[in-house]
Amino acid sequence: MARMSGWMLYGKVGRRARVVLGVFSILLPLLAWSAVSYVPFLWHPQVLITNPGGEEYLEEGMRMQRADFERAVHEMRAAGQKVPEGVPANPVYLPSPGSVLSSFAHAFVMTEGNGPEKSILQAFWHSIQIIFWGFVISSAIGVPLGILCGTVPAIARLVEPPVDFLRYLPAPAFGALMVAILGIYDAPKIAIIVIGTLFQQILVIGNTTRKLDFAVVEAARTLGAKGRGLLLHVVIPGILPDLYRDQRILLGWAWTYLIVAELIGTSSGITWFITQQARYQHFDNVFAAMALIGIVGMGTDMLLGFAARFLFRWKQEIV
Repeated sequence: MARMSGWMLYGKVGRRARVVLGVFSILLPLLAWSAVSYVPFLWHPQVLITNPGGEEYLEEGMRMQRADFERAVHEMRAAGQKVPEGVPANPVYLPSPGSVLSSFAHAFVMTEGNGPEKSILQAFWHSIQIIFWGFVISSAIGVPLGILCGTVPAIARLVEPPVDFLRYLPAPAFGALMVAILGIYDAPKIAIIVIGTLFQQILVIGNTTRKLDFAVVEAARTLGAKGRGLLLHVVIPGILPDLYRDQRILLGWAWTYLIVAELIGTSSGITWFITQQARYQHFDNVFAAMALIGIVGMGTDMLLGFAARFLFRWKQEIV
């Protein structure tokens, strides 16, 4: 029964089971993707032409629907001409894992120019800078304001109603306004990241601050703490583990606004790379770029989670 406790409500998963489940969580989607890509009788709704035969409009390397291919074969056979040949294939927008892996590896050795950025890595580095400055600016405003909203009811009454209104407005709606105010380069992109995370940040951190055990605050007041000292030496240390966790989640939200932000003004960063590759139907490169975003984002979160084990040893549940 103990071995199965992880499948029960509020059960616990052992260390070995966590490793096994973590491995399967990665392998199962990859196996499904590989099966759809490499097993001919699974899906494969199209045919990749290997020999156009006598059909004039067909070309080698062309993809077409299976029904259309069968119709072309029937027509050529009825006309007594050489029938076209092909192999089962998936649509071009679903490349195989092998082609994506090859494109991903090529991204680290590619030196030829691709437009404003010379390579996928330089494009991605540009995007990381957008994320970094947007989240830093958002946190510099949102964290102090959120803590004040959670500790001073008058400030909460003054700040939270308009913030609650603004958080429902989609960040891209501010795009034209940000370009008009800040220009067409990186500033409006950073502003969209700030807008997309700031309002949520204030409300989330305000709510986290209110969850601090009030008995701790009362005990500190009894010992003479008040005002600034109470805030700096009791409230902030008390909420720090939960604040750290909130920032990890909010950083993920910042990544979700990246693609939209980089479409504003001049095209740049990893969004430009993805858009250009999709335009020419190089979807293996599109998947490689998306995988790079996911790997870096997930890796960053894992590093932050690992650091939390050492920063907040007294509150292990945050990891």
